[in-house]
Amino acid sequence: MIPPTDAVPPAAPKKRDTLYLQVIAAIVLGAVVGYVKPDWGIAVQPLGDSYIKLIKMLIAPIIFTTVVAGIAGMGDLKRMGRVGAKALIYFELVTTLALFIGLIVANVFKPGAGMHANPASLDTKSVANYISAGHEQSTVTFLLNIIPKTFVGAFADGDILQVLLLAILTGCALARIGDHGRPVINLVDQVSRMIFGIVAIVTRFAPVGAFGAMAYTIGKFGVHALVSLGQVLATVYLTCFLFVFLVLGTIARAAGFNLWRVMKYIREEIFIAVGTSSSESALPGLMAKMERIGCARPVVGVVVPAGYSFNLDGTCIYLTCAALFVAQATDTPLTLVQQLGLLAVMLLTSKGAAGITGSGFIVLAATLETTGKIPPAGLAIIFGVDRFMSEIRTFTNLMGNTVATLVISKWDGAFDETKAGEILAGRK
Repeated sequence: MIPPTDAVPPAAPKKRDTLYLQVIAAIVLGAVVGYVKPDWGIAVQPLGDSYIKLIKMLIAPIIFTTVVAGIAGMGDLKRMGRVGAKALIYFELVTTLALFIGLIVANVFKPGAGMHANPASLDTKSVANYISAGHEQSTVTFLLNIIPKTFVGAFADGDILQVLLLAILTGCALARIGDHGRPVINLVDQVSRMIFGIVAIVTRFAPVGAFGAMAYTIGKFGVHALVSLGQVLATVYLTCFLFVFLVLGTIARAAGFNLWRVMKYIREEIFIAVGTSSSESALPGLMAKMERIGCARPVVGVVVPAGYSFNLDGTCIYLTCAALFVAQATDTPLTLVQQLGLLAVMLLTSKGAAGITGSGFIVLAATLETTGKIPPAGLAIIFGVDRFMSEIRTFTNLMGNTVATLVISKWDGAFDETKAGEILAGRK
C-alpha cells in the first residue's frame, strides 16, 4: 500500500478576497451594456467565450492529476469502489426527486396553458440543429463515448467522463504496483500544484468573462424575451429555488451542514458559474475548496467530476418544466401514466448528452423525440428564453454537486469535521 501523499490544495488567501464582488459588478455592468447597446453586447461575446475556453483547457489535467494522486495515495481500491457506488446511488435518488418536483410544479402552475401554439406554423430553423443532435443521442451511445479512442484523445476532446475513466485506471494501476509507482505519483502531484497555480491566475479574469457572457445574453436575446415567456421562466426559477433551499437544504442539515454557510464559502464559484452560464467554469475552484474544507482528495476527485454528468439537478428540473410547458403550449394532452413515462425517459436522457455544448436544450430535444407524443417543433417557443434559464440550471447543478461531495465524504468517513466547522464559521 502506498502511503498518502502530502499534497494539499492551495491555501486560502489571508486577506479579504473580493473576486465575487468584482464578478457581481461585472454581471450588472454586462446586463446594462447589453440592454442599452445590444450591438456592443453581442460584440463582446468573445470575452465570455475565451474565459470559458481557458477554464475548460485546465479541467482535464485537474481531474486526471487529482484522481490519480488520490486513488494511488489511498491504496484501498475496495474503498474506492464503495465511494463510487455511494455516489451513483445518491445521484440517482436526488435527480429522480428533482424530476418529480419539476413535474409537480409544472402541473400546478401550468405555464404553457392557453398559448394554443400550432406546431405546424412554428419556425423551427433556429432549433433544427438541436433536434437533430437530440435524435442522435442514446444511452448506448453515451456509454460507448465514455471510452476514449486513444489515451491522449480524451484530453484533446476534453471529455470529463473519458478523463475520469483514464484517471481511475491509472490510479488503480499505480496503487497495485506499490512503491515502484512512487516517482510517478510525485510527478503527478507536482503537476497538480502547477495546474492549480494556473487556475489561480486564470480565475482573476472571471469578471471579464462574466461581463462578456452577460452582455451577449441580454444584447442577443433582449429583455422582451423574458417578458413574453415569463411564466415558464418563473416556473423553472421557482422550482430550482425550492429544490435548492428546501431539498438540498434539508439534506445538508441532516448531514450536519448549514447550506447558507456552504453557499457563502463557495460564493466565488457560484457567481463565476452564473455569470458565465457554465458550471464547468467553477469546477477547478470547487474541487480545491472541497479539499480545503476537509473532504478527502479521492472522494472529491471522483464525486465532483462524476456529478457533472450524473447529478444535474437543475437540468432535470428544467427538463420536466420545459417538456410539460411545450405540451401545454401545443395543447398536447398527457395522462399521469404518460407523464411518469416521460420522467422515466428523462432519467436516461438527462445523462445521455452530458458534456455537449447546449446540452440542456439537446437533452430536451432528445426527450421529446423519444416520447413521440410532444411535438419537437414546440422547442421553437422557448428557444429565445432558454439562455436565460441556463443561469438557474447552472446554479442548481453547482449546489447539487457541492452538497453531494460534502454528504458522500461524511458518509464515507472521509471528512474532517473540525476543519470544516472552523472554515464555515469563518474562523479559518
